[in-house]
Amino acid sequence: MLRLLEARDQRDATRFGLVWEANEIERDQALNNDFVALDLDREKCVGTAPWRNLLIEGDNYDVLRYLRMAFTGQVKCILIDPPYNTGNNDFIYNDSFVTKEDSWRHSTWLEFMYRRLTLARDLLSQDGVIFVHIGEEEMTRLGCLMDKIMPGRKVATFVWRTRSGSNDSKHYFTSLDHEYVLCYANADFSFAGNTKGLKDYDNPDNDPRGPWVSGDLTKAHSIRERANAYYPVQNPRTGIWYPCNPERVWAFASESRIEPGQKLRSKPMEQLIREDKVLWPEEPNPVLYKSLKDLKQAIGEGTAPKNFRLELPDLEFWVGKKIGRNMPRYKKHKSELKRLEKPISTWIIPAATKKPDLDELFAEQPNSTFLMTGYTSDGTSLLREMLGNSDFPFPKPLELIQSLVAQATNGNDIVLDFFGGSGTTAHAVLAQNAEDDGERRFILVSTTEATADDPTKNVCRDITQKRLAKAINGYSYPTKKGLKEVPGLGGDFAYLRTHRIAAGSLLEIEHAQVWIALQLAHLDSFKPYEEKPFLWAGDKDSAVCYVPRFRGDIAAALRRKVKESASVAFYSWQPQTLKQHIRDSHVSHFSISDTLTRRFGLNLTLSPA
Repeated sequence: MLRLLEARDQRDATRFGLVWEANEIERDQALNNDFVALDLDREKCVGTAPWRNLLIEGDNYDVLRYLRMAFTGQVKCILIDPPYNTGNNDFIYNDSFVTKEDSWRHSTWLEFMYRRLTLARDLLSQDGVIFVHIGEEEMTRLGCLMDKIMPGRKVATFVWRTRSGSNDSKHYFTSLDHEYVLCYANADFSFAGNTKGLKDYDNPDNDPRGPWVSGDLTKAHSIRERANAYYPVQNPRTGIWYPCNPERVWAFASESRIEPGQKLRSKPMEQLIREDKVLWPEEPNPVLYKSLKDLKQAIGEGTAPKNFRLELPDLEFWVGKKIGRNMPRYKKHKSELKRLEKPISTWIIPAATKKPDLDELFAEQPNSTFLMTGYTSDGTSLLREMLGNSDFPFPKPLELIQSLVAQATNGNDIVLDFFGGSGTTAHAVLAQNAEDDGERRFILVSTTEATADDPTKNVCRDITQKRLAKAINGYSYPTKKGLKEVPGLGGDFAYLRTHRIAAGSLLEIEHAQVWIALQLAHLDSFKPYEEKPFLWAGDKDSAVCYVPRFRGDIAAALRRKVKESASVAFYSWQPQTLKQHIRDSHVSHFSISDTLTRRFGLNLTLSPA
């Protein structure tokens, strides 16, 4: 009976979270037990090898499975703009559009996203971050899905205005002018922010602690909300007392009100006074009330210091004391700043905002950094200038993506977009590198978007590749004043295609595909395969070597080569045989079949074609 009751309780318990009919819909065709390799299309690559950036044509689920072999825990920033699932031919699933009439539309989209996001999550570094663009249609469901995939890792939801006009949506007399960017991150992530204005810091009194600025001693809480932070403060030099503002209590605790075992995040007020951290105002006319009646009368007449109210509980305390009319402030030293940057706001403002409105905005929130961006129409205009057409609908404005890249990455961080579309994310990485001399790398995945009705369509080849080539090399477009030249941003990319190798007891993989995988796993760039007895890539610190077929006559050359690097990873189909000839302590030997299938997550056998 007890077991029956437990089973009933488990069955009837209502779970908190997102549930969809994953087992009731046709599973994604990419969910299979095959192996994925990459083929290089040298004609569509831009720049000379070795290439640092990747443009991959193929199903993004296949690509994410592949990237797991080489980039697990290495991607700093993922930026994706997935289909919004509006039902208006924007979401292709298993080669067909999902329409509004599809009764499984939301479940299909959730299953599609879940499979990809769980793989993507594992690619993020410890300080990695993922940004997911979304509209109103799936906003709430995506938030629940992201909470399921990265619980407790939500950072923020950014809001940006997509257009300048407005119209009534869905007959409710509302205008849907905004979209969202959900941000989730691992524990060590932090936005860069913008450098604070430090020009106000000065040292007029030659304080040995360095430059300082006058700051507020109060915080935005009332006596009702923070009763313990409402107390009187006295200047020890003059003996003048200062009443607390009942609508803005002190920002620091009092030693007299600290409870046993209570931990403070900052120094108490009395310690600040002892350390000469409080700026006392000049008080040429302090007041003194000889009786409570005199004080109440002054309050009623409006002549008492501004912080007094008749309903305050401590009025008797002030009788017979010298009272200041002004407010002390905080001496905030530059050396105390935890960071020299302002945090970014989640409200992204249009770049077309007029200056008076901007001035008012920054005056209201002086301690925030606002990202600025154009509208969707700006993304469309840029793509039309670059390609001469508007074949890709609703591309994101370059400024929006570049702002996020600038805030989330630096140095040689890797940026991944597996819903690459027209290539805005890769373009943004190139633009930001050109702006700050960075060496960020991009991995962009773009599908053909072919369907049964349009089998020859290829967005990656015809739009993404062409856009990125022009972004790198420069382009021109006609204007009313003539042809305008836009200089190139520099950079490179390799053009790759996914290649599924069918499951079986014996799988065939080409040497060129192996060489690409090994370089991506060990190096920050790769070069194409060449027909040689062995292939070598790397530098004096670390190198990788691939031996397609070991022969005894190449052993001497290999022994000479291993002396060029402090650490060498050898990959071969006969690692035990090779190990008998190359036994140096700084050399490691690996089996191609075991390594690639283990990293890929399969229990299969690979053999060379």
